[in-house]
Amino acid sequence: MEKNVLQSITGVAIYPLISFAIFFLFFIGLMVYILIVNRQHLSTMSQLPLEDNDEAPKSHLEHDVLC
Repeated sequence: MEKNVLQSITGVAIYPLISFAIFFLFFIGLMVYILIVNRQHLSTMSQLPLEDNDEAPKSHLEHDVLC
């Protein structure tokens, strides 16, 4: 029954292509972000959960000013 419903929709074949394109663009965007992100910033952010509240910067902007 569902197969007949989907076949009755005009242009239904484009939806899998659109979803694949969104996934692919997100994946490529994530790879580009990983390659260009500042490694020092990632290191600082990875240590935040381990620091005491007194030592942690209040925001990433404050940390950038301090460093």
